[in-house]
Amino acid sequence: MAIWFVSLILAATIFLLITEKIPIDVTAVGLMVVLMVTRILSPVEALAGFANPAVITVGSMFMLSRGLMRTGALAFVSEKMIEYSRGRDRRILIMAMLGTALPSAFLNNTPVVVLFVSIIMSVCCEYGLSPSRYLIPVSFCSIAAGTCTLIGTSTNIIVSDLSFKYGYGTIQMFELSPLGTLIAILVIALLFILSPRLMPQHKAPVCELKGEAAPRYLAELAAHPEGKLIGHDPQEFLSRRYPSIELFELIRGDVIHFPERERLRVAPDDILFVKGTANDLVAILNEGIVDPAHKVEELNFRAQDENSIIVELIIPPESALIGEQPIEANLQSELGIQFIAVKRKGIHYTRQKLRNLKLSIGDVLLIHCTRDKLDELRNNPDVIVLEDIHHRIVHKKKAPIALVIFAAMIAAASTGLMNIVTAAVTAVFLMIITKCLHLRDAYRSLDVKVLLLIIGTIALGAAMEKTGTARLYADAFLAPFKGRNPALILSAFILLTSIITHIISNNATAVLLLPIAISTALSLEVDPRPFIVGICFGASCCYASPLGYQTNLLVYGPGGYRFTDFLKLGIPMVVVSWLLSSLFIPLIWHF
Repeated sequence: MAIWFVSLILAATIFLLITEKIPIDVTAVGLMVVLMVTRILSPVEALAGFANPAVITVGSMFMLSRGLMRTGALAFVSEKMIEYSRGRDRRILIMAMLGTALPSAFLNNTPVVVLFVSIIMSVCCEYGLSPSRYLIPVSFCSIAAGTCTLIGTSTNIIVSDLSFKYGYGTIQMFELSPLGTLIAILVIALLFILSPRLMPQHKAPVCELKGEAAPRYLAELAAHPEGKLIGHDPQEFLSRRYPSIELFELIRGDVIHFPERERLRVAPDDILFVKGTANDLVAILNEGIVDPAHKVEELNFRAQDENSIIVELIIPPESALIGEQPIEANLQSELGIQFIAVKRKGIHYTRQKLRNLKLSIGDVLLIHCTRDKLDELRNNPDVIVLEDIHHRIVHKKKAPIALVIFAAMIAAASTGLMNIVTAAVTAVFLMIITKCLHLRDAYRSLDVKVLLLIIGTIALGAAMEKTGTARLYADAFLAPFKGRNPALILSAFILLTSIITHIISNNATAVLLLPIAISTALSLEVDPRPFIVGICFGASCCYASPLGYQTNLLVYGPGGYRFTDFLKLGIPMVVVSWLLSSLFIPLIWHF
């Protein structure tokens, strides 16, 4: 009876994690409550995740990443690498991928990708390039590099701790490096070859924010039902009559269309997302060809007020605005901005549809503000001004100290002088007392949703193990492979893990599948170690969906991507990672 009840809880958890009908952290807490109330787990067992070394280590890595970002230790090196590219397309691509991969092997990769999103946007503005050519490769490189070391991704840390708990030892700092490095190199090589051919060529609208003689404004214009634009190709019409107006997107209903991909003719009430000089914007409005799509108070194109601008912001994972409703007047007044629209995964929400919308990671906000307010927004950790996050205030004098502390942590954990949790907590303490990291920033850097999800799924994993549910699923998984080689079964398990990690988070996938992996190995009477390592690589093989990983969500909006763009590049990466893992894990970690 207990097995079927735990299976029901597992199914409900997966459903809620996929649909997010309720927040992920609420799902995690509810999971622990149900397991305690039903007495499947005692309170001590259900809440043990709060004291789990993996959770402490993951939280510490969030803080250490923030410390390295705050001191500018990574930004300086990253910007120099991009400067070396000198505007050459291929060189920018390889520098961006290497610049992302190297720190992502040792740091939480989300802030690394945040940094490179802004740098890429700036470089593309400077050289007139398309950011959509680079942002998915940047995200994919960060994911691939995370498998190179124990601390490269929180998944490895969690699997290592659970492996120790089950009696199979921890994963050492560089134990995964031989295979992880090989996968990262091949992923980078494939991206270098495929991304120029498969990625779209969307232009970057967020350029020219530095007051010029004839500044250009971002605007959303609605096609007048009786205007001359109706039935025409918008790009040809605008380039012929209003040369300064550049079209980026055509919004029809809720759906965003990209003119360089689709040859569309304008229909009544289509919204054009454009950028142009005040003279041309005023002219096209005065001629009745278009109407303002939204009423933006105090924005006066006629006045050519250089202090009044429209910019795009992105919501980062640690933002306090996640879950907030942007249209609320108090939120707008608190930030000193006015919301115009929100873009999310190819869907466009106008002011009329923002009332019930709650902000989530990766949302791109079109807002109106003054240039003075823009400086404040650059230093606001709750939003990222697309193009120039790297202009935030950093404390570069502390960069050498931060780098020494981080390097010492890696050395201590690698040599066995300290275990990883002790080394990580000590490094956080040293960064705080040396003022590389302020307490407020340290607390803000913690992704509470991720930590609670880890804690909740650890409790569910314990329940699966305690009730025999994990063994039941292991037997069911083995049934089609009865009598087969363990290497083949391992390969199938890695593929299963990589598929599930596209549906729910990689951390949840690892925690839920690890007991099943160990039970599978024990049923085969082989060493569980290859299956444990297989979970590490399979759970990080989440390339083919924007929903599979936070960094994919982060680049979705700024890159103007569609779901199919992740499939085009992601499926080859999944196949390569799966095949290499299947081939080399049995050779390095013997059964």
